[in-house]
Amino acid sequence: MTQTETSGGRTTANGDSSAEPVGGSRAWLVWGVAVGGYFLAMLHRNGLGVAALEAQSRFDVGPALLSLLPMLQLLIYVLLQVPAGLLADRLGPRYTLVMGAIAMALGSLLFALAPGIEVAVAGRFLIGLGDALVFLNVIRLAALWFPRSRYALVSGLTGVVGGSGQVASAAPMAWALDNVGWVAAFLATGGFTVLMALLVLLVVRDRPEGAAGRSTVAEPISVWEALKEALRADGPRIGMAHHAAVMAPFTMMMVLWGYPFLVNGLGLAEGTAALGLTGLAAGALWVAPVAGALIGRRPGVRVHLALILGGSLSLGWLLLVAWPGGPPVALGITVLAVSALGQTVAPTISFDFARDGIPASRTGVASGLVNMSGFSTAVVCTVAAGLLLQALPDEPTSYQWAFTPMAVGTTLATVALAFFIRARSRNLAS
Repeated sequence: MTQTETSGGRTTANGDSSAEPVGGSRAWLVWGVAVGGYFLAMLHRNGLGVAALEAQSRFDVGPALLSLLPMLQLLIYVLLQVPAGLLADRLGPRYTLVMGAIAMALGSLLFALAPGIEVAVAGRFLIGLGDALVFLNVIRLAALWFPRSRYALVSGLTGVVGGSGQVASAAPMAWALDNVGWVAAFLATGGFTVLMALLVLLVVRDRPEGAAGRSTVAEPISVWEALKEALRADGPRIGMAHHAAVMAPFTMMMVLWGYPFLVNGLGLAEGTAALGLTGLAAGALWVAPVAGALIGRRPGVRVHLALILGGSLSLGWLLLVAWPGGPPVALGITVLAVSALGQTVAPTISFDFARDGIPASRTGVASGLVNMSGFSTAVVCTVAAGLLLQALPDEPTSYQWAFTPMAVGTTLATVALAFFIRARSRNLAS
């Protein structure tokens, strides 16, 4: 497969001759229903955080064992990204989204009725499996329903909905647990997810009516060929490096270590730390659609934004871990703020790069590889930080050693990003 250059340095795969979709109100309706499923997936993903204390009592487990549940769920999500991409390419977004919703609903049912930790683990496994099928198919619908110039904007808006779900999911779950109890709260979450699956089945279609090709989108190719196709193209390689550099840092902080670092590492009050972390996450959401609209009009700006974000985060995290005697509060907050900005903008840029050189009918695997690179970096660095903190003395400067893997990982990913961008420029010039 060869590539041809388009405006702004974007590339398309030769032979991808299908007419570009025009978007319109029907496209926004399809995307809106699908992204509603993504919002619910974030509720499932983050609901355990609110229920953690009650879960300890209900299942009679300590915090160490309980902490394995969200990490297991995140690990499943990471491992299933490429299989989910293959499934999206072969089965199509509509049915894959329905499968994901049903898996999350069944997982929520098991978690609601679990008599012990073993069944609870099985429930979180199903939730992680269903969650893995959602995001890739939402942005896949964006590729199939919207023109290329709108793809970055729709990807950015998808990230905003996911981020909003991450920020807003705590309040309704906390209210439900307090007012209707554990079983009813999680059964209701599962029930809403079943309704969403039915709505997807009724409203969502894989591509606009009359579009060329089969409704299930892609002619099957082998797993190995699909991986080679994605990894040969310059765009997915750039997207993978960018996602690892820019998305992973704040993901690590939101998943586990942001609050402890603000309290024990920087000395903030508990209430201030909780409010500050939520404010940083919510305050950066507006940037993604702005960046998406800008990239849609001027695609060449992607390279500059990617390198600026990667370089800024690399410098910031290196300063954070190397500052003598521990970082000042201003530096710590600034690094977290830039990291929050990076996590918000990452899908807009990373997945737009991932489409370069890949037929629109086979973007699932490329998107899966990009998503896996960011989340796998976050998981590895989150676990490494925990192991280092357990081995080090209980003092503020221990967080600098604990965050060294992230600082090194972000820097190496940024170097890889610059290398792949330069290689793409040489390929296009030749």
